[in-house]
Amino acid sequence: MSSWQVRHAAAAPFKYEELFDLHANEVPTEYRKLSSDGISTCMLPSGEKLLKVEAQVLEDLTHQAIVDVQHLFRPAHLQMLSNILKDPEASSNDRFVALELLKNACVSAGKVMPSCQDTGTAIAMVKRGTHVLTDGRDEEFISRGVYKAYSEGYLRYSQVAPLSMFEEANTKTNLPAQIDMLSQHGNTYDVLYIAKGGGSANKTQLLQKTKGVLNDKAFTDFVTELVQGIGTAACPPYHLALVVGGLSAEQNLKTVKLASCKYLDGLPTSGNKLGRAFRDLEWEEKIRKLSQELGIGAQFGGKYFLHDVRVVRLPRHGASCPVGVGVSCSADRQAKAKITEEGVFLEKLETDPAKYMPDITEQSLEKGGDIVKVDLNKPMEENLKYLSQFPVATRLALTGTIIVARDIAHAKMQDMLDSGKGLPEYIKQYPVYYAGPAKTPAGMPSGSFGPTTSGRMDQYVDTFQAQRGSMIMIGKGNRSKDVTKACQKHGGFYLGSIGGVAATLSAKSIKKVEVLDMEELGMEAVWKIEVEDFPAFVVVDNKGNDFFKKWSKEAAKEPEADSFFDEAKNFFHGLDKDQNGKLDVNEIMGGLQITKDKAEKLVKQFDVDKDGMIDVKEFELMLLKSDAFKEQLHS
Repeated sequence: MSSWQVRHAAAAPFKYEELFDLHANEVPTEYRKLSSDGISTCMLPSGEKLLKVEAQVLEDLTHQAIVDVQHLFRPAHLQMLSNILKDPEASSNDRFVALELLKNACVSAGKVMPSCQDTGTAIAMVKRGTHVLTDGRDEEFISRGVYKAYSEGYLRYSQVAPLSMFEEANTKTNLPAQIDMLSQHGNTYDVLYIAKGGGSANKTQLLQKTKGVLNDKAFTDFVTELVQGIGTAACPPYHLALVVGGLSAEQNLKTVKLASCKYLDGLPTSGNKLGRAFRDLEWEEKIRKLSQELGIGAQFGGKYFLHDVRVVRLPRHGASCPVGVGVSCSADRQAKAKITEEGVFLEKLETDPAKYMPDITEQSLEKGGDIVKVDLNKPMEENLKYLSQFPVATRLALTGTIIVARDIAHAKMQDMLDSGKGLPEYIKQYPVYYAGPAKTPAGMPSGSFGPTTSGRMDQYVDTFQAQRGSMIMIGKGNRSKDVTKACQKHGGFYLGSIGGVAATLSAKSIKKVEVLDMEELGMEAVWKIEVEDFPAFVVVDNKGNDFFKKWSKEAAKEPEADSFFDEAKNFFHGLDKDQNGKLDVNEIMGGLQITKDKAEKLVKQFDVDKDGMIDVKEFELMLLKSDAFKEQLHS
């Protein structure tokens, strides 16, 4: 046999298949027609038809799409919230949060208040057909549409521009937008529009794993820890996306984002030898049920931590196994659009979310358990003593004065302490709410005004509480163990506000808003607000109790470290076919792909307890003593 034949003997015949076949299982999308203006066609001498799209069409479409996704939701998302209310297994907290989210959707559907105060980064993923003509300035006119939506609406500017490595300034336009331009065959122009908030974006993770995780037990353990670690700071119930594999790290993470938007729902549901992407429906259901058993629930305990799950399996390099995870939160904001020769079309979102509300207001839904009324205008020490009577997860209704301060304001207060000036009196006198408003519509007390992720302020808690500041904190999501220790040490409390209901809080609970200090910071200024029956939960108390502790990494029985021994355990469980905790000669022979004679020699050499089998500790020893098997572990 020639050297050429040796090199090419194992090659399979060439066959091309799309990696992402989005039409293998057609998923219908309902569209509404916006216009036919600015659309025309022309014919090439070859008989091929071209679609001509004027630039203004892209601006107008983008403007309308951003307005819609900021205020309206997909019907399927609202139906999932409605289903929680009807589920007898849902906790009272699950049902309360679901009802508040539906109320929020009803308020934002009026297209004045956005559904969330973090109106996000504008993202457009464009697939332009090869037979579509524009003037080539697609990205500019899409950006113009984004600018119009944010500058004319009551939407928050969140994008900051780097002036140098460490200096930044808000662009005051919410530009730049993320615009990804792709090509496709044909004469249609397709767009996926997304508004992605910082909280849910920050939950995206990429983990570089190995083949050792690709067995039922190891993968279950891995996913359980992964889901536990997501936390509630990004406003669950979540739409979770998990992607295993990928030809590159960036392909994996891009797939995570698209899967969380339901963009990949039409993928095949099985793999093949050509390496096509597919959805694993069995693992989607397993992870959903696993999340329900954890008991984290819709922010404050229960069944509904996740609405649903998308698991996508991709091909991978044999020496790499990237795993990506991400969420779309309660502000589930995306919409498809298309331009064809028939006109301009935008995905039809729900304009009447009230129909998903229960017909009769149930007391159990409204209350979610007993509510404790708290008068915030009483002296701070009196309220601290009052709160100490109640356990974590107690529902509260807060009335009175609250101070609102975020990252930059806290940093400035820390500078005051460092310079010997002491903390401002207001941070000692009143609770502090970690939040920031969107622009205020005319005639209303505030714009959308929901909580921000509290963990960013953890570094200040012990220092401030030592000066009797930040004694009652309000925000969303779990805190670090340092905050729990500080509250126990100084007698403070952390209260959780419901994430994802910014419009409802503004319309229902917030009665007055005024700038109190640091006005030059704009959105980041210190605000003083008057609230009535503002909903909250006790998350961390003054006795060292933390509602989220049982789901924290510190409480896990196994260490988080991704060490050689963790990988060895995963590899062992993958070989242990009967899951009895021991490997016999046949399991070693088949798993390591060696002869029976070699397998018997390994058992004889490393069977320390002389029971004729290899347990996990003996297996670790075997791997440590063998470079060849360590290579197999990481292949």
